[in-house]
Amino acid sequence: MKRQLLIVDGYNMIGSWKETHTLFQQNRLEEARDYLLEKLSEYANFEGIEVVCVFDAQYVPGVRTSYKKYNVLVVFTEEDETADDYIERLAGECNDILTQVFVATSDLAEQWVVFSQGAARISARELEKMVDLGQKDVKSFTNSLMDVKPRATQWSEEQINQLKNLMNKLD
Repeated sequence: MKRQLLIVDGYNMIGSWKETHTLFQQNRLEEARDYLLEKLSEYANFEGIEVVCVFDAQYVPGVRTSYKKYNVLVVFTEEDETADDYIERLAGECNDILTQVFVATSDLAEQWVVFSQGAARISARELEKMVDLGQKDVKSFTNSLMDVKPRATQWSEEQINQLKNLMNKLD
């Protein structure tokens, strides 16, 4: 089975998702980024995929920064580099016979570029729905586990003796 890599255009998601868009409008970018990364991490863990979330830092002096947060690789691009440029390059490098790359963005130009490189594209709205559905699946699974009742009775003397006899036969 192919390794699956999801590359996310971070600010594109923040501007499009309901929860993060509100935070963005209130100029609470740090909270919006944190919310996005937390949701992406939950989704990645449930689906068993790798996630890279890329944010523009093109107008911020300095070098590219990357770190892991919530098991998501977070990348801030270097000065004079857009998130689109970084994502397109990463998608081209990683999409091979062993890795299926998905790029989450609603930027049509970027979608065409990554699609031409063989990567699949996911819009911001589609990814938000997929993440929400994954959360519902996790809650449903968790609730089903809670419904399983533990064994209420202890082992009877007869059962213990039967087990001891079986163990003696194994020796």
